[in-house]
Amino acid sequence: MSQHQETKGYAAVFATIAIWSTPSLFQFYLNRYYEPFAQNFYRYSIAFLAILPLVAYRFRGRGPRLNWDTIGICLLPALPNVVHQITQVVSLHYMGPGVYSVFIRSSVIMTALLALLFFPEERWIIRQWQFQVGTLLGLLGAVGVFWFQPRWSGGHVSLGGLAIAFTASFCWALYGVLVKKPSARLGSIHSFGLISFLTSIMLFPLTWAFGKISTPWLVSAHVNSILVVSAVLCITLAHVLYYVAIREIGVALSQTLQLLSPLGALALSAWIFHERFTAAQGWCAAILLLGAFLATRVKPQVAVATAENI
Repeated sequence: MSQHQETKGYAAVFATIAIWSTPSLFQFYLNRYYEPFAQNFYRYSIAFLAILPLVAYRFRGRGPRLNWDTIGICLLPALPNVVHQITQVVSLHYMGPGVYSVFIRSSVIMTALLALLFFPEERWIIRQWQFQVGTLLGLLGAVGVFWFQPRWSGGHVSLGGLAIAFTASFCWALYGVLVKKPSARLGSIHSFGLISFLTSIMLFPLTWAFGKISTPWLVSAHVNSILVVSAVLCITLAHVLYYVAIREIGVALSQTLQLLSPLGALALSAWIFHERFTAAQGWCAAILLLGAFLATRVKPQVAVATAENI
């Protein structure tokens, strides 16, 4: 690896860490104005439109052909992505954005567990002590971070909230595993463009039936501008930078460094939303992140998308 590649890779990964410290904060703020379906439909639609020129250029040039087979392999990861996007926003009614940013790191471990199911050749990993200990610590830490939080303004600690948060984490992990095939066949830009398009298409009827499709016309321009910034910054730009980091310094290092992003989220949430983090939660967060770190030491290279929330 050349010095230029290493510098470029580290610059991209630390930019991604900074950006992925903010999604839960944007979503928590937007929850006051956008219900979960509309918020995600418009965020993903904007993200798709932002990446569309690059996707169109590459499909027209030397990229893969756009056909039903191409769309089909992108549909599988788009399905759990839809569930993840909705449940992560609902989770923010039960926990603060900083707590959620820590909690979602349990998806690193769930991704490894799902990889063992989908890729038999990598099942040797389950015999590694780092994976076994990391899985146990990560799951215990995730429950503790949620359970020991102080009374949060969005709601009370509840088993229902915990179930929703784990659903969000599980679906993000499932997306991370299923995205392996389209990413390998189509490349990162093409696969992300198609998956964001399909995610938006599936969110539209859900928003029409259960949400409020007219929300952008009912809120202020300031709120809508924050929605646009969150979509372009946290979904489109962060994905592109993350793919650059993976190409230059590798998946393992890029993913491990993403474990730093909850620190930024906690600091920003404490500053902006006055979120409190108890000592018990601090210990549980350390246990969760240690477990996730241990799991990444032996985790199969299954995907480029186990990092936070898009």
